[in-house]
Amino acid sequence: MKNETENKIRVFIADDHPIYRKGLREVIEDDAELVIVGEADDGEAAFEQIQSLAPEVAVLDIGMPKMNGFAVAEEVRALKIPAKIIFLTMYKERDAFNRALDLGVKGYLLKDSAANEIVGGIKAVAGGGHYISPAISSFLVNRLAQADLLVVAHPGLQTLTPTENRILRLIAEKKTSKEIADGLFVSPRTVDNHRANICQKLDLRGGNALLKFALEHKSELS
Repeated sequence: MKNETENKIRVFIADDHPIYRKGLREVIEDDAELVIVGEADDGEAAFEQIQSLAPEVAVLDIGMPKMNGFAVAEEVRALKIPAKIIFLTMYKERDAFNRALDLGVKGYLLKDSAANEIVGGIKAVAGGGHYISPAISSFLVNRLAQADLLVVAHPGLQTLTPTENRILRLIAEKKTSKEIADGLFVSPRTVDNHRANICQKLDLRGGNALLKFALEHKSELS
């Protein structure tokens, strides 16, 4: 006899407000295709359980104690944990939305979303897609338009080697040459040579210009 949860989408939830978390659990469990495999009331516990429980989708609040949602998403991405993350939050700011997408978050839902929207978002993300609350869909349109402008304005970005692209992303994270070298297992001199090549390809003059460019184009770096 098959386990009744075998074919269901495994969902993990984390929110530091117990009443809201209880309501969210009821919404998810009311759908026959979804099953809750765990929950947490802070980011640190959420990250630990995402690793141990291996949910397909993790629905996280952003403003949690110990580790916020951004920190959890960053760790999940760094460790290549396969769980797909959805933020379910009150934050309607463009900066929060863009940071979420930069961290590989697959869904961004507002806490005032209807129950069917939350369930639909979970299913869309579990199926390999993305889901953005309609109320903030303009953020995505603007982000995509800006990305198109960046490609047109800076064709040199497309000429970077994978190593140069990675170094530029680490520069955007404000890593020093030594920190980058340690992470890539090369010498600081090798990193400096790559930095010089990046500057030449992007027509940049000096370290400050390189850092400014990296920060402005962080979302375009893989």
